[in-house]
Amino acid sequence: MIVLASQSPRRKEIMEQVGLSFVVCPSQSEECLDTALPLTEAIEQVATAKANEVASLYPNDIVIGADTLVCMNGQVLGKPKCEADAVRMLKLLSGKSHQVITGVAICANGKKEGFHSVSEVSFYPLSDADIQAYIDSKEPFDKAGAYGIQGKGAVFVSSENENVPKKVKH
Repeated sequence: MIVLASQSPRRKEIMEQVGLSFVVCPSQSEECLDTALPLTEAIEQVATAKANEVASLYPNDIVIGADTLVCMNGQVLGKPKCEADAVRMLKLLSGKSHQVITGVAICANGKKEGFHSVSEVSFYPLSDADIQAYIDSKEPFDKAGAYGIQGKGAVFVSSENENVPKKVKH
């Protein structure tokens, strides 16, 4: 059996799109980013912690953990804490480029594999009205960087360039 250690609707949708049969068992662990590590390693570590936690409940299954962060000039933009925080993040991203880093960990048969992917994303300049309309949609509040590229936030994106995932053995 495949177990997705995430409550992300987007990750669930991706697995459904590729035709995988799976169950969802979200990790309950606190997402703690180790700032002493390079961001790519730190986000893989978060994904690994999620996968490890759920793998302890499903030791004979394939467990997939993942996490994503948004980084602008070295500043990590997590999920906004409130409306003002979401506005701040979207204004920071407006008209500029930033990185979206996703770490993935897979636990199976006592082994762990991890990798990450880095995308360079550029935003169009956003007006205050654009930002407020997006805030009013409520979409930004459970998304790193206060936007979802797969949702309504896609209209803000002027370009995206994904790098090849890097594989790391754990």
